[in-house]
Amino acid sequence: MFELDHDLAQDIVDRAMAILPYNVNVMDSQGLILGSGEPERVNTRHEGAQLVLANARVVEIDAQTAMHLKGVQPGINLPLLLDQRLVGVLGITGEPEQLRTYAELVRMTAEMLVAQRNQQADQQWRRQRCDDLLALLLGDAGDSPRLIDEAQQLGLKPQMNRVPYLFELGREQGPGQTVEALSAWLTSRYPDSWCMSLAKSSLLWCRPASQAVENQRLLEKLDGLGWNILRIAVGGQGDGVSGLRRCNRQVSDLLAYGRDVVPRTRMLTLNRFRLPVMLWRHRDEDALDELLKPLRQVIARDGNGQLLATLRSWCDHDGQSQACADALGIHRNSLRYRMERIAELSGVDPLRLDGMLALYLGVQLLPDTDAKP
Repeated sequence: MFELDHDLAQDIVDRAMAILPYNVNVMDSQGLILGSGEPERVNTRHEGAQLVLANARVVEIDAQTAMHLKGVQPGINLPLLLDQRLVGVLGITGEPEQLRTYAELVRMTAEMLVAQRNQQADQQWRRQRCDDLLALLLGDAGDSPRLIDEAQQLGLKPQMNRVPYLFELGREQGPGQTVEALSAWLTSRYPDSWCMSLAKSSLLWCRPASQAVENQRLLEKLDGLGWNILRIAVGGQGDGVSGLRRCNRQVSDLLAYGRDVVPRTRMLTLNRFRLPVMLWRHRDEDALDELLKPLRQVIARDGNGQLLATLRSWCDHDGQSQACADALGIHRNSLRYRMERIAELSGVDPLRLDGMLALYLGVQLLPDTDAKP
């Protein structure tokens, strides 16, 4: 329920007295003066306002009547209404006959300010409630029928299919380029988006799956606007809330994988890194060490990093010899020699499907910092 406060009351007073040559008071729904051109009267009781509140009508007080009321001077006191509800009183000090011509105009202006503040408060409440609700929907309690129903009522469209994007921002940003500003920029351009600020440098954006987005162009656009985006992780399509919740967990792993394994890659998509991300999630288990063992044997004998670079190129070109040799700027015979050397050191033949898969996964899981320069 809306209540007048000191700041709003004094704002009304200041605006009115910038035009009127009379003192103005604004009282709350209990008759307490919240704002006044006479500061000493603030937080005192106004009996004239109590008469207005008791009768819900304009009360004019002349000099003779004011003598019999506590804390009252001659003037006109008018009810302040918000949606037909009495929320306070506006008092203008002076002879009533001189005030009648513009008292209603001042009241109308005051009620407009009250309505504006109420709308702002309502919008702020809705934004905060939507943020809280999104956190619950994407958490463990997200399937609660009560939450789903409230989300529908707030217009969040929880059944809509969405694609999650996880943004990691650099610590240094331009003026006004906060996570909240990025959230506003995205939601203004992609209706029905969900945005959650996870930290000062992290933002989860869930765009409707029906709205096509060219990921690289989006990154270039944000770069052009001056945003310092370190990387963006793009998940798969989440069907409804439960599907989106699962996709959010995947995109979180994807961003962490990108930060630790391929830090120079700024646009990470689950389609591109699905398999290595799934294995990387178990990076602390013995099975993963076993998978990386052949590759580490190559690295141990690869003094200048030539063999590892060759293997990375081999994987990038899907084992296509000519394309790989061209990318490395070497002859196919030189490539064949290097591949034989990799097979010798690792004990795995990269020309066989099982061998290529094992080495491919090892390359995808090996952070760049593990490779020798």
